[in-house]
Order: sequence, then structure tokens, then C-alpha cells
Amino acid sequence: MKKSLFVAMILGTIGGILFALGMCMALIPEWNAFRPGVVIGAIGVVVLLIMVLVWRKMENKAPIKLSGKTIGAILIGIMGALLLGVGMCLTMVWSHMIIGIVIGIVGIVVLLCLIPFVKGLQ
Repeated sequence: MKKSLFVAMILGTIGGILFALGMCMALIPEWNAFRPGVVIGAIGVVVLLIMVLVWRKMENKAPIKLSGKTIGAILIGIMGALLLGVGMCLTMVWSHMIIGIVIGIVGIVVLLCLIPFVKGLQ
């Protein structure tokens, strides 16, 4: 295993765990830890961003350029993830099964649209 992949794996794991724990702390009312959860989640996001920068530096890759296509891909990814999450919440938390499944499937389709948007069709 290359050193860059090992470092990315470790930082990604730490950042992902911090982000997930922070979101659980913020969103589970029984824990009564909204503010600390937001702080922990933000620290997790920062660690994940540092992981991307460190990995790209170790792989001698060029910095990420912010173009219209990059921003569009980010927005499509955010929209798809939000739709999928809302569909899951409607189904599992608020017991609106049919509309939750429909919105979740729309979110999955939006996320699948990222593949041809980023890679292109041949």
C-alpha cells in the first residue's frame, strides 16, 4: 500500500467518524448535545478537507480548479444527497412510506446522473 493511500485512509476514517458522531450528537434529541455535535461535525469536515489536500499533495496532483462544471457537480451531489436523505427521513421517521420512497428514488437517480456529468458519455 502506498504511503499516500494509507494516510488518506487514516485521515478519512478519523474525519468520517468525527463527522458521523457529531451529526448523531446534533440530531438525536435524547443525547441533548446539539452544540457540541455541531462542533464535532465541523471538526470532522475540516479533517476530511485536510485529507483531500494532503492526499493530492502526496500524489503530486494539481490543485482542484473551481470551474463551472466542478461547481455544478458539487451542487448536483448536494441535491441528490439531500433528496435521498429526505426520502429516508420521510419513510423511517415520519411514516410517509410512498412519498418517501419516491423522493429517495429521485435522489438516487440524481446521484447516478453525476457519473455521466463528470465522466461524460462515449
